[in-house]
Amino acid sequence: MLNEMFYEDNNDHSISSEDEDTLVRSCSNLSVSFGYHCNSYQSFPLENDEHETSPRMRFENNAMTKSRNGSFTCLSGAAISANFTLANTNICNGLIGEEILPELDSPNSFRKIVSSPSMSRLDLLSTSQGSPASPESSIFEISKNLWRSSAPTSVSSNFVTGNEVKMAGGAAGEDRVQAVCSEKNGWLICGIYDGFNGRDAADFLAVTLYDNIVYYLYLLECRIKQQDGLYNSPEDSLNGVKSELTLAMRIAENEDVKLSEKFRAGVLNCLTSAVEQAENDFLCMVEHDMDDRPDLVSVGSCVLVVLLQGTDLCILNLGDSRAVLASMPYAETNTVKAIQLTEIHSLENPSEYQKLLADHPNESKVVMGDKVKGKLKVTRAFGVGYLKQKKFNDALMGILRVRNLCSPPYVYTNPHTLSHKVTEDDLFVVLGSDGLFDFFSNDEVVQLVYQFIHDNPFGDPAKYLIEQVVHKAAKGAALTAEQLMRIPVGSRRKYHDDVTVVVIILGNARRTASASTKI
Repeated sequence: MLNEMFYEDNNDHSISSEDEDTLVRSCSNLSVSFGYHCNSYQSFPLENDEHETSPRMRFENNAMTKSRNGSFTCLSGAAISANFTLANTNICNGLIGEEILPELDSPNSFRKIVSSPSMSRLDLLSTSQGSPASPESSIFEISKNLWRSSAPTSVSSNFVTGNEVKMAGGAAGEDRVQAVCSEKNGWLICGIYDGFNGRDAADFLAVTLYDNIVYYLYLLECRIKQQDGLYNSPEDSLNGVKSELTLAMRIAENEDVKLSEKFRAGVLNCLTSAVEQAENDFLCMVEHDMDDRPDLVSVGSCVLVVLLQGTDLCILNLGDSRAVLASMPYAETNTVKAIQLTEIHSLENPSEYQKLLADHPNESKVVMGDKVKGKLKVTRAFGVGYLKQKKFNDALMGILRVRNLCSPPYVYTNPHTLSHKVTEDDLFVVLGSDGLFDFFSNDEVVQLVYQFIHDNPFGDPAKYLIEQVVHKAAKGAALTAEQLMRIPVGSRRKYHDDVTVVVIILGNARRTASASTKI
């Protein structure tokens, strides 16, 4: 496991000695705690005196690594539960909860992907369980099945299967986190799915979204290669699935800028299409099962997905999870800048609030009790069908049903997407569910991680942020950390939410080569 260390600063985030042992014990039993260290980074001896170097060099030297060409040096993920939730058992006839998730979940370490369980065994319900949720669903399934059948696992895309692809992730309450990396190809995909009203939607995302992303990336590769004249016939295009995703390798920084821009825009479209397809399939499953499980119509999830390849960082989000970039544009000032890369899709965002009202000008009760139709704070989310289509709301009875559902949808599925070109100024990216930002601002999160990495080159920044949340939640409730951690999951939700964190140390930041994990 990654070493855990603590520091004291002047921002009153320090942990007292009496709480330290409690936090070490409690956070050693986190629902999720994993890390990954790239082998393409090698340690080197320090020759410079720390007092004679710039703040950026002190950060890099203290990390004691030397970058070759990787997109990231290492990452760590951690999550802690607060909500009580039943394990997913019946969704997709039990296939997801009983067979696929146990094979995908690896909450404490990265492990190699031998095959893609959900691709080979989960038939998308848009075609297998009634009418498709959209006209494109049947075409999507036929096309994807053709891709599956014509790509033997031994030669299929190296970002789908193979010894070089590793995955970690798991659940914490209603949250889910997933990280998949192909160090050989320089790819990393991280997803945080912050579920609500149950974990079914987050679980569904965990078993389908990665497959969808890879499939749409394959289509992107084929389209660009066709445009570049690399494929002369449909057969050549089909054979392209048997190669690795070599397009990313061709788009290096010293190649054509327009091609790189086209690629980044294409990746963002892939992420959007993957989420849209997952949404269609999930709502189709909900419609199929809602007679037996009407609660499914209210289940949803926020979505945060980050795809990093080389210096291209592509991000998609729905809801209120955040991705925050730490950058140091002026090294001599020793100032780390926090840059939020995501939008906050909730009623707390004035533009989202006004858009919701503008879309329903003839309704006086769009927002009730600071919630959309009195039910939900987020304005964009995956799932939550009863606020999107009348037929799902009609499945509910009594007080659970939304009254006066005049002009749905009230919650939207169009995501925010953004691409960022990583520069030498960029140090790391913090991904977090809203439970992290209930206690810390963007600036505070970045400062906490920066100082921790500086002081503890062998430590785990994601776990450290979870420890700080526990400490601050306990302090705000006039409890000790030990008292807070003794409160059962479910009751503890009064003090903090489920919290999921991933910290990605970017390649140029030269993080430690000793931040080893169980791989």
